[in-house]
This record gives sequence, C-alpha cells and structure tokens, in this order.
Amino acid sequence: MPDDRKEKEHQFGGEWTTRKLEVLARYLRSYVTVLKSTPFRKLYIDAFAGTGYRDARQSDEEENPQSPLFPDMVEPEPQSFLDGSARLALQIEPRFDQYIFIERSPERCVQLESLKSEFPALTNLVELHQGDANVKIQELCARNWRSTRAVLFLDPYGMQVEWKTIEAIAQTKAIDLWLLFPLGIGVNRLLPKSGDIPESWRRRLNLLLGTEDWYEEFYKIETMPNLFGDDNERVVKATMETIGRYFTNRLKSIFAGVAEEPGVLRNSANNPLYLLCFAVGNERGKDIALRIAQHLLKEVR
Repeated sequence: MPDDRKEKEHQFGGEWTTRKLEVLARYLRSYVTVLKSTPFRKLYIDAFAGTGYRDARQSDEEENPQSPLFPDMVEPEPQSFLDGSARLALQIEPRFDQYIFIERSPERCVQLESLKSEFPALTNLVELHQGDANVKIQELCARNWRSTRAVLFLDPYGMQVEWKTIEAIAQTKAIDLWLLFPLGIGVNRLLPKSGDIPESWRRRLNLLLGTEDWYEEFYKIETMPNLFGDDNERVVKATMETIGRYFTNRLKSIFAGVAEEPGVLRNSANNPLYLLCFAVGNERGKDIALRIAQHLLKEVR
C-alpha cells in the first residue's frame, strides 16, 4: 500500500523544492566521501536554515506566479512535515565535522535547537547562529580557513543575499557555494519593460549584484526607421537567459570555478523561479567539484 503521507508531502512541497534538495543532498554525500581521507576539517553551513524542515504547502508565489508581491517582503508559511536542508545535512554519511545553521527568526532557532535531540550523536557538532545571514556569513568568512573546507547553502526567501557576502565567501578560497539566485521571483520583477526603475529597486539590485553597471546589460536602445523616414527608439529589456548569464559571469569574476549552466527551478506553470548556481572557492579542488556539480545540475535544466 502506498504511503499516502509521503505522496501528499511531495505534492504540496513543490517539485522544484524537492529537486534542489535532492541535488544538495547528493552533492554533500559526494563531498564528504571525497574529502574523507584528507586532513581538512569539513563544515556544512546553512544560511537560511528555517526550522530544519521545509514547507509542506505551496506558497502564494508558487500558486500564482503573477502575484505582485515580492516573496522577501512576506513571511513564508509555517514549515512542517518534510525534511529541509538542515535536517538532510545531518543525515549525510560520512558526517561533517561541524554543522553551522543560521536563522534570523528566534522562534525557528528554537526549532532548530530541537534537532540536537533527534541527532544526539551530533549534538556537540551543531552550532546555531541567530541573526542576519549576511552579517553572520561575513563573520564566519573572516576566520582562518587554511585547514578547513566547507559547503555553504544559500537558499534565501527572496533577495536578501548581498554581493559583499558572496565576495566574502569567495575570498576564503575554501568554500563550495550552492546559491539560489532569485531570477523570476525577484530580479526580473524589479526590471519593468519601460526601463523606468524606482530608486529603491535600484538599490536592492545594486546590493544583490554588487555593481551599478547591470542597467546597461539589461536594457538596450533599438532604433527603427518608420514609414516617414524618421528614427523611432524603443527600450528592449533583456531576457531571463541574459540576466542569468550576467549573474553567472559575476560569480566567475571572483570564484575559482563556476558551473556554466545553473539549474533552472520552475513552478507548476513552468515559469522560472530561481537559478540553482554552484561556485568553487578552492583552485586545487575545483575540477572534481565542478564535475560532480555539473552532473547533478543536468537534472534541473
């Protein structure tokens, strides 16, 4: 008899959420296996850890991709039933030497604390940080990373991640980064076809992309002659493919290696929501890391 509970969980959790977590879990298994016999201390860092479980219901964003609300302006629904990235990481064998979970919400931090009782053998290996992910990650990256390696999962609810945080991660030269880039649900919505962008939206894009030159990349002026021989100008907005390629190139400018083709996470209407991006900080380890990651990403294109 089929497990009705699992069937419902899979259905209401959202296929794109399931796929990103499957990729992450498979990479973590490969990562700890490859580094098992090395002297490096191995960390798993989850910067938006939530409760340790993932949402068992679809969000308004997934139900209605035309919703005018930005997801990072709205609190996500309560999470329940399904294993999230934090809990999945704790189940990986061989295990990591330390697990660092970052969560802004005090209530969710309490729920994350309860994971220690579920995994008593790992209690002393779990470190919780309550606060802003950008601040906490930059603090972690300021540590000495010479004898440490890590996988960091950045899965924001919207556009909370700042470029200076991504730069700090790259500068460690020790962290493999999995990042969800808010292509369809964030960046594309802040780019109206007219090119007339409110200043507050510009500031948010500047923080995310770490530069102001994105405007010239995302908007072009086309000149077309009309029937009377005069020139008409029109603004042409970049496609989502162009936006995604621009961000990939931004990552390539600071990391040792970057997966050329990110995974595309789509909702049930086949609208792109996020790009699942992968970047490697360490030059010596980039080849095998990219080979594994790119193999996994083929399944989410």
